[in-house]
Amino acid sequence: MEFSKILFVVTSHSELGNTGKKTGIWIEEFAAPYYHFLDAGKQIVIASPKGGQAPIDPKSNEPSNQTEATVRYYKDPETIKRLSNTVKISSVSEKDFDTVFYPGGHGPMWDLPDDPDSINLLESFNRAGKIMTLMCHSSIALKNVKGLDGDWLIRGKRVTGFTNGEESDAVLDHIVPFLLEDELRTRGADFQKGENWLPFVTREGKLITGQNPASAALAADTVEELFKRMK
Repeated sequence: MEFSKILFVVTSHSELGNTGKKTGIWIEEFAAPYYHFLDAGKQIVIASPKGGQAPIDPKSNEPSNQTEATVRYYKDPETIKRLSNTVKISSVSEKDFDTVFYPGGHGPMWDLPDDPDSINLLESFNRAGKIMTLMCHSSIALKNVKGLDGDWLIRGKRVTGFTNGEESDAVLDHIVPFLLEDELRTRGADFQKGENWLPFVTREGKLITGQNPASAALAADTVEELFKRMK
C-alpha cells in the first residue's frame, strides 16, 4: 500500500511549567521524520491546536542537540515558514490523509492530552484503520483516546514514550504536570522502554510510538516499512 499524504500534528504550548523558560517541539523530532517523508515525495500538512506559529524548545537547538536534520531545518526558510503557519487541528480531516505523525517535545504534556480536536482526530484515524505515529512526549495525546469498543485505546497495547528515567535525567520530573510513563500505565497500557536516550520504537498493529528524540528517524522508517507490508 502506497501513501502520499501525511499530517503532522505539533504542540502549541510554549511555557515550561512555572519555570519562566520556554518549551515546545523538540525540533529533531519534527525535522528527522519531516525530511524523511519530504525527500520521499510525500505531501505534508502541519497542524496544531491553536494554529499559527508552532513553538520550538530552544534547548533542542543547542549545539549538543543538533543533528543533520535540525541543521537542515534552520537553513530551510520554506519549512520554517510552514511551521510558523500551522493550520488548526479542528480544520483538518482524517479523510484527507493516509497517516498522521505527532512529533514530541515537552509542550504536548500540557496541551495535547485533553485537546478535544486531537482526541477526535486520533479516534477518526483509528476508526479508519490508518497508521498513527506518536513520538516521545506526544504519546500522551493517546491518554484520553477511546478505541472502537469504547475502552481506552491503549489498554493492553504496547506503547512507549519519554520514560520516568529520562525525565529524571533531564531534571524535569518535578516540572512536568505528571510523568508520561506513569500516566499511560494508568490507562492500562503495556508500556515498554529501551535504554535511556537510545532509539526505541514499539508497534501495536497500526499504532507506532517512539521513546525519545533519538527514535524519530527509526519511527519514520517504521511507518514506511509498515506501509510496504500492507501492499
